[in-house]
Amino acid sequence: MNKKIILVISIACGLLALLLTRLYISAVEKTVAEKKAAIDRRYGTIDVLAFAHDTPAGTVLERSDFGYCTVPKLGLRGQALTKDRIDEVIGRKTLVSHSKMDILFWSDIEGGDPSLKGLSHDIKRQMRAISINVGPAQSVSGMVRPNDHVDVIGTFAFSNDPKDVTTLTILQNVLVLSTGRETAKTQDASGMRRDQYSLVTLEVSPREAEMIAFTEQMKGRLVLTLRNKNDTSFERELPQVDFQKIRSTIEELNLKRQHKTGGVFK
Repeated sequence: MNKKIILVISIACGLLALLLTRLYISAVEKTVAEKKAAIDRRYGTIDVLAFAHDTPAGTVLERSDFGYCTVPKLGLRGQALTKDRIDEVIGRKTLVSHSKMDILFWSDIEGGDPSLKGLSHDIKRQMRAISINVGPAQSVSGMVRPNDHVDVIGTFAFSNDPKDVTTLTILQNVLVLSTGRETAKTQDASGMRRDQYSLVTLEVSPREAEMIAFTEQMKGRLVLTLRNKNDTSFERELPQVDFQKIRSTIEELNLKRQHKTGGVFK
């Protein structure tokens, strides 16, 4: 008899635990749904095009290349393609490669948004465009193009002494908005530049824009280094380089270069 009572009590406790768990899950789901609804009311949502599979640069887009996902409207409206505009990109080429589930932006498409004109529409919200003076040597032989990503290196001379010069990386992984007057909208998918240029326009934050402006005001020399299009890495604690730093590290750097394996320095 005692075993039956214990069994009944165990089953009852199990059912009670199951009921309480279900009530807890329902409460959590309700809270999440309420918070999501509040975010939707505050920011709104839009259905945007997302790639259904990995897509290389230069791909002529077809309807089968896309699915869609729902995202907050704030910050993406006007830049990401909504699913109702899919017909406007069918048959056009991509300027950069994409991975599966990447959102499609107008800046990724040859010619950009045909309904918009001017560079301001290409700048993300809360970002700024700033132009810097460059020559061929400062822009990788003039091969930096719109939609490329670059690092910005500055060199400063504090006196007439050649040894009193410092070089340091100011910004990393910066988007190029235009080279001269050519933007992502005006270049073709082959990436061939149409003219020589002496200005490169970068997309930066307001604080970064101040640093660039200060650097040029100090008559610092800016150089752009070009990144692989899929490289989003960030180098921490890059040193400032002067004559003494070069003398102390030149052997170490060359040894690393000689002993590299598979393109990665040991």
